[in-house]
Amino acid sequence: MAISWNDLRRELPPMLRLGTPLALAELGWMAMGVVDTVMAGPLGPAAVGAGALGSTVFYPVVVCGTGLLLGMDTLVAQSHGAEDSRDCRRTLAAGVWLAAGLSPLIMLMCLALVPVCRASGTNPLVLAQFAPFLRALTLGIPPLLLYTAFRRYLQAVNIVKPVTFALVSANAVNFLGNRALMFGRWGFPAMGLEGSGWSTTVSRIYMAAVLLAAIVWHERRSGRWLLHISWRPEAARIRRLVELGFPAAGQLAAEGAVFGAVTVLAARLQPVALAAHGIAVQVISTTFMVPLGISSAAAVRVGQAFGRRDARGVAAAGWAALAWSGVFMGAAGVVLWLVPGAIVRAFIGDAAVIEVGAVLLRIAAFFELFDGFQVVATGALRGLGDTRTPMAAHFTGYWLVGLPVSWVLCFPLGWGAAGIWVGLSAALILIGAALVLVWRLRLRQSPG
Repeated sequence: MAISWNDLRRELPPMLRLGTPLALAELGWMAMGVVDTVMAGPLGPAAVGAGALGSTVFYPVVVCGTGLLLGMDTLVAQSHGAEDSRDCRRTLAAGVWLAAGLSPLIMLMCLALVPVCRASGTNPLVLAQFAPFLRALTLGIPPLLLYTAFRRYLQAVNIVKPVTFALVSANAVNFLGNRALMFGRWGFPAMGLEGSGWSTTVSRIYMAAVLLAAIVWHERRSGRWLLHISWRPEAARIRRLVELGFPAAGQLAAEGAVFGAVTVLAARLQPVALAAHGIAVQVISTTFMVPLGISSAAAVRVGQAFGRRDARGVAAAGWAALAWSGVFMGAAGVVLWLVPGAIVRAFIGDAAVIEVGAVLLRIAAFFELFDGFQVVATGALRGLGDTRTPMAAHFTGYWLVGLPVSWVLCFPLGWGAAGIWVGLSAALILIGAALVLVWRLRLRQSPG
């Protein structure tokens, strides 16, 4: 469907108001991992390595669990757009039941990673710290999944400030917890890296509690609807959440796994190349948090417009989200191209790493715009209830194009780390362009 400039202009401010707090929340999530890594430094290389290994194996498993709850974006936003508050609450109840059911399964999968890493020959010094760290992290899975369900519900009904507050303030909780439990401050025992795992778990309990309080407060102001619905599990609704969430979880798994795979490729190169690769991934992951927040806003605004049968609103919401993402990621790409060396220098002073890292960031400058497009288009399509197309696009782009191109350029052609990043660039440009095209085609098929 074609929209006018006036349609787009009307949608840009509300999209920004919704997307900005969600982008800040994503940056807060990113900051928590950075703080954990920095604070593990004084514990020595084995602790840093154990923390990195724990995060690397833990998060792909957990992200699949949280991905199964992304279908709440679609169902709650569409019901909210249709002004069906009761149905919104019923989806929240189904999300809570799904989170509760997933938690034991995800916890067992994570605990099974300890013997897997032991059997794979992990360094004993690393394994000694990795095992208790991972066990402490695992206990935070139930509150993390509940937090995810609460967050999807709140943002879909346009309540986003508590989400931002929860994640930003959780960084303070995590920082203080690290100081207390890692280094034995204020009467607590010094637990080393295990203390970081416990601190992360406490911060997740805190985040879930903050969002639960926000929901309770909202219910007091809006008629206590949650007290007037049945909390018995609705099999059909839970099944619909899984149908929507499973492809989204598969997409996240495909994306996370390919970055793990290219890191394995980079690990076969010289340490300088691996260090440069790691820094470049950290940089682009940080810029990615902003369009990721806009993507959540796109899912909500598109879903709400779809729920009220507003075809022009659907189109305006999707294009407005893509426009805001284009502005930010276009600017980020320009910065990566102009001052890549200064950015890498902020992480490390090694001249060789700075030189290689600068090359990688300049390659990344070419795909920044498309990286934003792909994640925002994914959110817009999720608002329509389409989670399968993004999964197919990500699998095809990353695994059938990006990874093979990365390997060929890196090893047979001898391009090294630059070859890996050219392959990633090819994948992201393909995925971003394809999903924007799919979005445009879906709008043409819409009535009105």
